[in-house]
Amino acid sequence: MAIASTPWWTWAWPALAWTILLITPIAGTGGVIAAVAGFALIATVFAAVYHAEVVAHRTGEPLGTLVLAIAVTVIETAVIVSVMVTAPAEKAGLARDTVFAAIMIVCNGIIGLCLLYGGARHGEQAFRVLGASAALAVLAALTTLTLILPKFATSAPGPVFSTSQLVFAAIISLVLYGSFVFVQTVRHRDYFLPIAPTDDESHAPPPSNGTAVVSFCVLLLSLAAIVGLAKSFTPTLETGVRALHMPAAVVGIVIAALVLLPEGLAAVRAARANRLQTSLNLALGSALATIGLTIPSVAVVSIIIHQPLELGLDNKDQILLALTIFIGVITLGTGRTTVLQGIVHLAIFAVFLFFAVES
Repeated sequence: MAIASTPWWTWAWPALAWTILLITPIAGTGGVIAAVAGFALIATVFAAVYHAEVVAHRTGEPLGTLVLAIAVTVIETAVIVSVMVTAPAEKAGLARDTVFAAIMIVCNGIIGLCLLYGGARHGEQAFRVLGASAALAVLAALTTLTLILPKFATSAPGPVFSTSQLVFAAIISLVLYGSFVFVQTVRHRDYFLPIAPTDDESHAPPPSNGTAVVSFCVLLLSLAAIVGLAKSFTPTLETGVRALHMPAAVVGIVIAALVLLPEGLAAVRAARANRLQTSLNLALGSALATIGLTIPSVAVVSIIIHQPLELGLDNKDQILLALTIFIGVITLGTGRTTVLQGIVHLAIFAVFLFFAVES
């Protein structure tokens, strides 16, 4: 990706988003402000995707996709923690709902859309099985430890860990995620490299270090603005969810969807360019970062404010999670995908959304 000049909108939309964030406490969130904020939110997503691709092209795979995954997850964690601190009693399950929603959005929604779009455009698409298998192995361990095991722990009542169990789960989550990052970026980096670069990747010169640094800073500011706008409308969202008589878990789904928009768009664009390996690196990496970084962070906050943290999923969600991991193993076990796998994952995602609203 040659960066001769940075498009004006990649700076203007994040600036508009931050302007809205600054005036919202004074002007409120109704009327024209709400409409402009909605536009700024969507536009800033596209700006974030642009700057993420600049950074990814400068650093190369798989570091480029890791940058966006970690950046998005850190800001997602900040939203959850800030809401927990302001209303701890009512938000004991927010972290669980948001993390589970993020996993379902990534592993079924984003991956399904990438496989469907890429398969429809290019037929079969290839990727490295060893990298996908490594990610799925860590994902299965993390999800079982943090989202299923709490339902069967007996030291504390309800779907929660005791303090010692929570500390242990947080440490193990960090160890597993740190080990995966080490394997992805150092020990077995070749497992996550594209099988064959596309023509665009082969001929486009990478941007300069200065351009990449600036884009990385703007990327962080854009992601922060996206989450800031989403968080400022959380009370309105909760009111709307209650008015429609929907479960409280829908709030977590909306938060996860907004935060994952930049990654989702970047992954779909990579699949469109026949770079499925990049799409999978983004998707699976973000799912792992969501658990490996979010759970330890909210665990620390939960212990500090002495508020029980509900992590265990109910039976319905456990089945959907197990089905997602099982189908993921089948889908990513051959090294080649078609539109059929994309349709299957999107069908599971549709089931998740339907029962999230109807339950």
